[in-house]
Amino acid sequence: MTHPLQQQIDAAVSALREFDFDKARVGIVLGTGLGQLVNHIKIYKSIPYNEIPHFPLSTVESHKGQLIYGTIANTPVIAMQGRFHYYEGYTMQQITFPIRVMKALGISHLLLSNAAGGINAAYKKGSIVLLDDHINLQTENPLRGLNSSVFGPRFPDMSRPYNPELGKLLLDAAGNLGHQLFTDGVYAAVTGPNLETRAEYRFLRTIGADIVGMSTVPEVIVANQLQLPCAAVSVITDECDPDNLHPVSIEEIIAVAGTADITLSDIFATVISQL
Repeated sequence: MTHPLQQQIDAAVSALREFDFDKARVGIVLGTGLGQLVNHIKIYKSIPYNEIPHFPLSTVESHKGQLIYGTIANTPVIAMQGRFHYYEGYTMQQITFPIRVMKALGISHLLLSNAAGGINAAYKKGSIVLLDDHINLQTENPLRGLNSSVFGPRFPDMSRPYNPELGKLLLDAAGNLGHQLFTDGVYAAVTGPNLETRAEYRFLRTIGADIVGMSTVPEVIVANQLQLPCAAVSVITDECDPDNLHPVSIEEIIAVAGTADITLSDIFATVISQL
């Protein structure tokens, strides 16, 4: 008997194939305040999430909530304008459902972006950081309960969750474009939606986190289960110094993300054109 999740994946894939989404080779997840990459895409089809079978709906401002099929240079892509988060009330399997759908449609690479808080003192507002590793502090795992091999190995290796080759392409692209891209960032994923206390920032710094955010890691876990090479980049939107902490609002976070968005989009577009 087919697993209910697999039935949902099949239904979404069938609907998207009608609009040639199965021709895409690169999947893109655009984070909070990060949408300028769409300007690099020659769009063939844009579908609101509510018109795709079993897709959740984005409830976060700045997440437009639509799936785009088009090309960057000659590379066919699928771009998510808005992702899903655990704090919105969705299960981890709902959050990562689009990753499974994109892989089933045939993508061979996945690029993710997010807005995040900078714990590492070297990261200032607007800095762009290439992730090398992560610490999962969220209270659920997207693989829990998926005991069938149809979804991939039950115990996927996570020794290198972010693909080094994709990372090098991003680093080279940034250098060639004259932009600074910090490397070796360790991303701590928390549940949210509140921002952290001073004590929590000290804790995160102590355990080795450079960055903190509320997304990305569930998608990366599923990508690794699917053996889908992925890379992720964080835009630092607030500086999380527990000894000099200032209040921050979501409006400020979106505004800072927007200042770095054009740079990040240029980097992503350059790499995608090479894939």
